[in-house]
Amino acid sequence: MQDNTSADEGRAYWQATIRLTIGLLVIWFAVSFGAGILLRDFLDQWAVGGAPLGFWFAQQGSIYVFVVLIFVYCWAMRRIEKKHGVRG
Repeated sequence: MQDNTSADEGRAYWQATIRLTIGLLVIWFAVSFGAGILLRDFLDQWAVGGAPLGFWFAQQGSIYVFVVLIFVYCWAMRRIEKKHGVRG
């Protein structure tokens, strides 16, 4: 049976993990759905490499952001695990 300190630490670990995951999912949604669909007409005022920015986000930009989010997740999880003493 675990003591309260260990249970509290486990709870804090999962809260931090869930907070990180939700935050990154919000960014993912904002970039893919927001920039690629909802704000497309507004973003098309500007161009990237000859393509309208809204189109670029829908086709290329969101992929780049997704890859960056993977690295951010790995970096942040490593910090969370170290802070809470989880071996990984």
